[in-house]
Order: sequence, then C-alpha cells, then structure tokens
Amino acid sequence: MRHNFDYFIVLAGMRTGSNLLETYLNDFPNIECHGEAFNPSFVGYPKKTNLFGVSLEMREADPFALIDLIKDQDGLNGFRYFHDHDPRVFEHCLSDTACAKIVLTRNPLDSYVSHQIAKQTGQWKLTNPKFLKSVKIMFDIDSFQLHLQTVRSFHDQIKRNLQRTGQTAFYIDYDDLKDLDTINGIASFLGQADEQTTLSQKLKKQNPGGLYDKVENYDEMVTAVSTLDFFDLSRFPNYEPDRGPNVPSYIAAASAPLLYLPLPGGPGEYIRKWLADIEGANPSDLIISFNQKTLRQWKRTHLTNKSFTILRHPIERAHAVFCKHIVSVNEDSFPIVREYLRNAYKLHLPKAISSKTYSLQNHHDAFLGFLRFAKASLNGQTAIRIDPTWASQSSLLSGISKFIIPDMVLREDALQDGLTYLTSQIKTKCPQILADHTAEPYDLAQIYDAEIEAAARAAYKKDYIAFGFMDWRDSSSGL
Repeated sequence: MRHNFDYFIVLAGMRTGSNLLETYLNDFPNIECHGEAFNPSFVGYPKKTNLFGVSLEMREADPFALIDLIKDQDGLNGFRYFHDHDPRVFEHCLSDTACAKIVLTRNPLDSYVSHQIAKQTGQWKLTNPKFLKSVKIMFDIDSFQLHLQTVRSFHDQIKRNLQRTGQTAFYIDYDDLKDLDTINGIASFLGQADEQTTLSQKLKKQNPGGLYDKVENYDEMVTAVSTLDFFDLSRFPNYEPDRGPNVPSYIAAASAPLLYLPLPGGPGEYIRKWLADIEGANPSDLIISFNQKTLRQWKRTHLTNKSFTILRHPIERAHAVFCKHIVSVNEDSFPIVREYLRNAYKLHLPKAISSKTYSLQNHHDAFLGFLRFAKASLNGQTAIRIDPTWASQSSLLSGISKFIIPDMVLREDALQDGLTYLTSQIKTKCPQILADHTAEPYDLAQIYDAEIEAAARAAYKKDYIAFGFMDWRDSSSGL
C-alpha cells in the first residue's frame, strides 16, 4: 500500500494516553508503533535492550540508523517520543516532511496527578482492573509548575518547527482517545485505507474518578492552581525585530582584559574615558571596530577577560536619545524621524532650536510625544523602523547574548560600586567615574513629572518589569 509518509512520530508526554493510542494504531493492519524507541533508558519498551537488532549503545552512536530501520519495515511504522528523549531525533523528525506528526495532549493537571500516582504505585499500565493500585497523592505547587513549564516548552518547540518548515500535524487530546471516528481519522491521515469498527478494550483506565478522589490536599491544590496563569495572559507581545550582537560597537581597554558592550542609547563617552583612565591612556588608545573573528582573537590573548554592559533608566535613556537625535539639528540628528514626528505626532520641533523658539514647556510636551511614539513603534504601529537607540534594553541585551554573555550587567545609578567590583576581578585599580548627565537644550529634571513617568512605563513596561526599575524620581545616582 502506498502511504503519504515514510514513517510517523507520536509527540506526547508521560500519562497523556500514549500507550492507549499506540494500542489503537497497532490494531490497523498496516500501521505499527514501536513504543518509546528513543527513550534514554531502554529501546522501545522497559527492559528491552534492542529494536531490530539495534542496541542502546548502537542507537546512542547513530540514532538515525534506527530511524532508517523503522522506515524499512512493512507498512507504515513509527514510535512515541517524549520531551526527554534523544534531542537529535526531535530535530531530525520535525524537519522531515516525510515524517507524519501526531501530537497527543492532555490537561496538564490531570497528567501531573496521574504521573504522581504511577510513581507511587509503580503501575504504568493496567490490563486487568482487579490488579488496580490506588493511592491519593499530595499536590506540590512547585513540582506542578515545573511540569507545566516543561509541557509548554515542548509544545512551543513543536509549533515553531512545524511553522518554520510549513508543515501540519494531527492533533488529538486525551479525551478524544475513546472516539472511534477520531482514531479512524488518524489512520486516514497516515494513509491507511481500512477503518476500525470498534476500539480495543485491552488497556483499562487506571485512575477513574475526579481529582477530588486522587488528591489528598485537594482544596490546597485548587487554591494554588487558581493563582497560575494557565493562558500566559501576562506575557508581553514582542513586535521588536531580533537583534544581532552588534560586535563592532564593543570597546576594549588598551591592554587590560576589560570589554565594554554598549547598549545603544546608553552611556558612551564617559565610559570610554573611564576605560582609558584605568591605564592612564587616551580614549584614542582603546581597541574598537571588532568583528567576531578579531573579538575571538582578543579573548584568546586576554584569557582572564571580563565583559560588562550598563543599563540606563528607561526615562533617562529615552530623554538622552530624544535630545541627541530628535531635538538636535546637527550631524547626530535623525532628520527623517524628526520630520515624521513633526507631521504625524505634531511635535513642536523648530528647525533652529533656541530658548525663543523652543520653551521648557515645548520640551516637556515634545518629549512626552516622543515617548508615545516609542510605545507605538515598539508595538509595530508606526511606519518608522525600530531604531536600536529607542529599542528596549531587553531586546538589545538578548541580541548581545547570542554571541557573548556579559560577565556583569551594571546599573548606571550604582555604577561606581559596580565598576569597583568589576575591576577587582581583574586586580586593577578603579578610576572615579565622571559622568555627564546634562542634556541640551533642557535637563530631564526640569521637565520630569508623573505624566512623563506614566508614558515611559507604557512604552518600556517590559524593561521596567524585567530589570526592576523604580520611578525615575525615586532612583538615586550612585555616580
């Protein structure tokens, strides 16, 4: 018989009904499921040491040889795969369009309770109800949260791989396993012409009844579970583009094993001076213009190197960017963005900035408008690309971490203490930081109020929460 696929994989988890699904599939004449073929502890089934002559050791050395043998069997063959099985197989099968994907799911609370019962009783299958072993378990919220996180991560990986490769899968829930039409639908999806008229009664449900009958501290469980965000409602939608590591912006000390990883919109010149002062050098002596190759070479010749980056309060960072790139009309200005803000957001930005044409109130209102623009930009609601200077520091730090993970992430409002500790790691002196927080044409302290704080929090909520920033008026400078 000709199939649509060469083989299949059942993507499931423990206590989701995968044994029952395998039994149903194996009842079809041209379908055969070979258990957990890539379980780290056995091959196919517990206590089984080989499958088609492939031992654990042989499978470890070459898992794809076993996949080829499964494909070569008569009919359509496959296996069950859980999140903790051989990851090489997961990547291979999810990318292989000749592999049919069946995704079996179950309410994670039900699967968790069932798993805890099975661990206590040692009973993982039941064919005769008179041998049923039954216990009540104590629910543990920390253990359940770990289980929930594992399930979510596994299914997120499945979804991303299928989307990336333009594939689809047959999804089935535990509660649908007793539905004959659904089981026949899986067989049809796999290219099986025959249909079943009844479902096997070989396996019995191990833990009938509700959760109340299975959990000793049921009321405590209900209270604990009610606090969980099952639907991930608190997540931040991310419309920002993925950032690269931006290696050319990195700055190394003249000879000391110290590397600064700047975040756009963050401290610049005064950190360059501090790096030079470590060795009594000039800022022009610092090492710049790295690429990934030269940075690796630098790291190999500076084996005790330490890297660091600096977080700036979102309001202070946004204001610095606004003054440097939007208000200014010099070489640092973003003329296209400036014009867009004047037209689309009606910001009062004269072509020539002076106290006569641009008052303190103008500056307050224009900065407030810029923060509202930043929020819209980060939510993908403007025609202007998201420039790194006003991108979230979370996304920029994530981009850096793709190539190098900073040894320290320092806070600008406590920078002297952070740098003192950093330099102690490489046994060198720590010069005094001489920071310049003044901004042209007006300083942030002159315009800051609750309205600006609220607008900044709305634009950079992710950074406020991720890094624990306080209101700007409550943050004190440690410089």
